Amino acid sequence: METNCVSLDASWLSANPVPMPSEAVDKNARGRVLVIGGCLQVPGGIQLTAEAALRAGAGKVRIGTVASAVIPIGTLLPEVGMLPLPEGPGGEIEADVQLLVPHLSRSDALVVGPAMACEHHASRLVEAVLDAMALARLDALELGLVIDASALMRLADHAARLRTLQMSCVLTPHIGEMAALLGREASDIERDRVAAARQAADRFDAVIVLKGATTLVADPGGACFVYSGGNVGLATGGSGDVLAGIVGALLARGARPLDAALWAVWLHGEAGRHCAQTIGPVGYLARELLIALPRMLGIASEE
Repeated sequence: METNCVSLDASWLSANPVPMPSEAVDKNARGRVLVIGGCLQVPGGIQLTAEAALRAGAGKVRIGTVASAVIPIGTLLPEVGMLPLPEGPGGEIEADVQLLVPHLSRSDALVVGPAMACEHHASRLVEAVLDAMALARLDALELGLVIDASALMRLADHAARLRTLQMSCVLTPHIGEMAALLGREASDIERDRVAAARQAADRFDAVIVLKGATTLVADPGGACFVYSGGNVGLATGGSGDVLAGIVGALLARGARPLDAALWAVWLHGEAGRHCAQTIGPVGYLARELLIALPRMLGIASEE
């Protein structure tokens, strides 16, 4: 059912080069990414997303997460800025619209949802982000948006607002999250993944990255791409957090949403291939993908 998709291969990569900064730019011009997510249940997941954005070439990255996790994460990852967010009794982010506004205005891309455990709190965070964007008067030309993980589970509640904002938006669901996006059974999605990806792209006016053994990327115009170069080692905790950070970095660096999604899928998959060859086919960790990303980015710049 994936034969009517374009293969993400060397010919596409060569025709659509990954954006690379000139030697003269400063860290702001290389792209500023704000990553919002995390919780006390999995406090380190958001660190993977932020570091992935740095490893994929973003110049500045800030993490917004629950206040009690800020100092440990900031100590472990001194290259990022930290934004402590209000924390509920369950250890989840309690969204604050007014707190977000000035930070959105100083960002080129925003990644929302990684490493959140509660879909209810994640949905409230999405609503707060959309409200903050409206207050800051940000549009698609000013801020790229990546929505990942738990933030996808009730995103259908916000579909109309996303379409109204006309954002440069990329959604990164796995099968279960895609089922929630479309209000369908996961088994139904599996029967025709291409149709589901295209339906979601149209419904949310966003680029869809449907993760799996083969990854599909669909855009609202009906285009669909398939990447089959990954491996089973990528099916590990934190791998999706890394992918979301790569997409955010490429959006911040000026890539179009479709190009950012496609290059992120390739970089993520090829980093997995590298880890499989140098560490082992199964058992490498998501954080080990991070070390491989600059190498893959260097190869990409030579395509």
